[in-house]
Amino acid sequence: MNREDLNLYLVTDKELANGKALEDIVEEAVKGGVSMVQIREKEANSKDFYQLARTVKKVLEKYKVPLIINDRLDIALAVDAEGLHIGQSDLPYDVARKILGPNKIIGLSVENIEQAKQANQLDVDYIGLSPVFSTQTKNDIAKPLELDGVKEIMSFSKHPAVAIGGINSANTADIIKAGADGIAVVSAIVCAKDPCNAAKELKEIINKSLSLKAIDS
Repeated sequence: MNREDLNLYLVTDKELANGKALEDIVEEAVKGGVSMVQIREKEANSKDFYQLARTVKKVLEKYKVPLIINDRLDIALAVDAEGLHIGQSDLPYDVARKILGPNKIIGLSVENIEQAKQANQLDVDYIGLSPVFSTQTKNDIAKPLELDGVKEIMSFSKHPAVAIGGINSANTADIIKAGADGIAVVSAIVCAKDPCNAAKELKEIINKSLSLKAIDS
């Protein structure tokens, strides 16, 4: 996995799609610059999740954008997704890696400094810093890391990291400046009237921020 894949990471939520087909939102978002897509549909039953994953995978294959499945190892295997994202209370990483094999992407959410340190002992492909700010798209969230938490974790983490939680065009630059490799968004794109333009705006901010960070380093 390239760090560039994490630049603009879309996480889905069908409940926020305002009746639009999720695969259409995903395609427009990818046209605007989304570089990785995670299907996270906590309310979907297995059959609906599987069918949605298959549909989205067909869209993403045209653009060579990786498909990540949240939590559901069975769905990831069933649709041959590029990867799986797990949380602290999901299937243990070593079990997921053994089943998926060495060539699939596995991401792990970390919610605090101690979890980020523990993640350094694992060969996960990336970590998700969650949540950076408070968010309305998840109710069972930990205390927000804020920018200082992102900075501290990135000072010692050996893994690429994507930040998620309350992220939008107003705070994206600060998150990249704090050290994250990219941002993961839900409502900033899924709820947008024009997902393509919403993604373009975020992508431009990310690219500019990464360029400035490279100059400073």
